[in-house]
This record gives sequence, structure tokens and C-alpha cells, in this order.
Amino acid sequence: MLDMRHSPIAKRLTWINVLVSAAALLSACVAFLVYDQYTFREDLLQNLSAQAQIIASNSVSALTFNDPQAAKTTLSALASSPDIVAAAIFNYDGSLFAQFSRRPDETILAAPEIFPPREVVRFADSYVTLLEPIVFQGRRIGTVYIRSDLQQRARRLIRYGAIAAIVLLLSLLAALLVSALFRKSFAQPIVRLAETASAVSQEQNYSIRVASTGRRDEVAVLIDAFNNMLAQIEQRDEALRKAQDELEQRVEQRTRQLVAANRELEAFSYSVSHDLRGPLEIINGFAHILQTEFGPQLDPSARECVQQIGGATRRMSELIDDLLNLSRVSTTAMHRERVDLTEMARSIMDQLCRREPSRRVDVVIHECLSVEADARLMRIVMENLLRNAWKYTSKNGSAHIEFGCEKRLGRDTFLVRDDGAGFDPAFVDRLFKPFQRLHSASEFAGTGIGLATVQRIIARHGGEVWAEGAPQKGATFYFTLP
Repeated sequence: MLDMRHSPIAKRLTWINVLVSAAALLSACVAFLVYDQYTFREDLLQNLSAQAQIIASNSVSALTFNDPQAAKTTLSALASSPDIVAAAIFNYDGSLFAQFSRRPDETILAAPEIFPPREVVRFADSYVTLLEPIVFQGRRIGTVYIRSDLQQRARRLIRYGAIAAIVLLLSLLAALLVSALFRKSFAQPIVRLAETASAVSQEQNYSIRVASTGRRDEVAVLIDAFNNMLAQIEQRDEALRKAQDELEQRVEQRTRQLVAANRELEAFSYSVSHDLRGPLEIINGFAHILQTEFGPQLDPSARECVQQIGGATRRMSELIDDLLNLSRVSTTAMHRERVDLTEMARSIMDQLCRREPSRRVDVVIHECLSVEADARLMRIVMENLLRNAWKYTSKNGSAHIEFGCEKRLGRDTFLVRDDGAGFDPAFVDRLFKPFQRLHSASEFAGTGIGLATVQRIIARHGGEVWAEGAPQKGATFYFTLP
């Protein structure tokens, strides 16, 4: 079967015209041949019936007076009909009375098996026979038998078939010629339209246009619509290019401003660190002198005030360190490498256990896959999370701290879990904000900067961090890394 799905449109249009023309002509030829054969058959039967009736009428006297020669003379009149090859007249009892044959091999050798009371026509492959009763005074006295050759019908069919084939061939040639003319007026504009669309797609050049056909048919409307679409795309592309240039300029300007702001922030952080640490060290130094040299001379209330001064200066120093760390986390460059978080967790927990060997803590560290991350920043994340777990389980007689990983929503998720003080889930959105603490300083020491630092580091890596917990039931902190 011809597959035209991937053929050019011009070729498909040509084939469509040819096939439609061929189908129409074949249908017409078949209908004509069928009608011709039907009319030929009817004419043949009418002619044979008329001749048989004439012979039957002229043979009554011959049968009545038993004159075979007269009957034979009557039959010889059929010689003028070239299609009739044999004829005969039979008596009432079926015996042969007289016969006519155009060729010796067409001699009637035996009577028909049945003599019907009315006219009967029988068709065979190459001939047709007709039986006509001979009636005299309402009584059948004999039968006329005529055999006609159908070769003329076959020759007529062949002749008409040849004429139909010639007509069909000439019509197909005419259809091809018309298709060629039609292809110029219809297919070629569509081909040019397809070529232009392909060129626009490959070159991204929206200034190309399809040449107009000069007519106002559907193809011309399609070409005009395509050209208008290209014009609109060209305008939008130009506007987008201008907007992109302006955006790049704005981004460059904002980048310069951000770099300047970061430098100012670094200078400010250095200034804060330098300018605040000096007074704090002086305050802490004088408090130490008061406590060591004049401690015995001070009353208990004064000694407690000196101790409060020392503790406040230490907390202020820690707060300055945490603020500096938080600012550096957002501004320092990242250096990604393979980081083994499992080994990092073991190292941090070993330090915590050596610092407080008296505590009973069940530490479970699972083997996890290494990640691509900044090792220094991830060290800050792990220290904050594990130190928090260590701090908030400090009031447990025996504590449990776990580091591991699991699949959540199809992502590798790391977790730090403890069974310590926990937190109220209603305030979970405050956990990762600076200076937002869910426990008082009298319960657990801290500045409220650690989890905010963790959130910024994970965000810079393109991950997420969240927490789940309940009061006095511990907390679990989760984070992901791409």
C-alpha cells in the first residue's frame, strides 16, 4: 500500500487528484458496462422471443399437415441472424420435426428434457437457449427451440473494456497535467511557507517573510497571518532583548552595590569586633582584679556583683562571636568538596563526651553518604545541631542523641534527634530566626544565633532545614542537601 504520510504535499496532492479521477472514472466505466450488458441482454431476449414467436406462428400449418420441409424452410429464415447458431421444431411428443444449424457441430441431436407450457430462457457460459411453445386452438402442438451464441456479447464487452481503458489512461494523463498546474497555484505557496518556517526555526531570524501570492484565497490568508505573526514575534523579541540588556545593566549595578555593601558589612563587623572587644576586655580585667585581689575584703553582695559582671562580659563576647559568624556565613565564598558528615558527627560527639565524661549519653551515629558541600560551613551546621542536642539533654539522667539519614519525599534527608527538653510545635517558625529563643537563659544558656546560622548555611547550599518536636519529648532537626 502506498504510504504518503511522509511525502511532500505536492506529491500527495498529485496522487490525490490521480486517485480521485481514477476512482470516478472506474465507477463510471463499471456502471456503463453493467448498463450496457443489461440492455444487450434485454435486447437479445426480446429479439429471440420475437423470432421464436414468428417461427411458432408460421409452423402451425406445417405441424398440422406433417410437412417437415415447410418447417425447415421457416427455420431457414433465421440464417439472417448471425448470432443464432441452431434452431429446431419438435412435435408434441418431443420428436424432432425440423432443424436448422449454422455449423455442422450445432446439429440438434436430442430433444430437451422438458417442454414447458410457456416461454423459457436458459443461459449457459457461451450461449443462450429459448423454448417457445407452438399453440393451436389453445392446445400445444409443438415447441420451437433456438440457440444463440454469446460471442458477440463477449466481443462487445472486450471492445467497451478497451475503450474504457483508453479513456481512463487519457483521463489520468489529463489529471496529471491539471495536478501540475494546481500544484503551482496551491502547493508551491504552502511549500514556501514550510521552508520559511523551517528557516525561521533554525536561524532564529524573525525578519524573514513569505512572498505573497497576490490572491485572496485561504492560502493567501494563511501566509498573511504567518507574516503578521513573525512581525509580532520580531517586535517582542526586540523588546525582550532590550529588557534583557536593561536587566543585565541593573543586575550589574545591583551586584556592584551588593559587593560594596558586603565590604561595608565586613568593615563594620571588624569594627564592631575590635571596638566592642576592647571595652569588654577592660571590664572583664577589672572584674577579675576585684575578685582576685579584693575578694576577701568584699561582702558577699559585692562579690556576687563582680561575678555577674564577669558572666555578662563573657556572654557579650559570645554574642559578638556568634554575630560575626552569622555575617561571615552569608558573605564568604563557598568551596564545595566531598564531605563525610558521619565522620564529622563522630568527631564532634567525641569532643563533647571528653569535655563532660560524667554524663551518661547514648550516642548513635549511622553511616550516611558523603555530600558535595563546603566543609567549613557544614562543620558549623553539625556543631550547632549536635551541641544543641547535647545542651537540651543535659537535665536528663540518661540521654539519647542520634545522627542519621533517611528517605523523605524521594530525597536523602539528614537528621539530628534527641530526647531532651523539646519545644512547643506552635512556635516552630521562631526557631530559625536570630535572637528568638524558646527557652529562657536561666534554663539553657545561649544567644539564639546558632539555628539562624544553620538555616543560612543550608539555604546557601540549596537545601532545606526544618524541625519537629514536643515539650519534654525531644526534638528532631532535618536538613537536605542537593
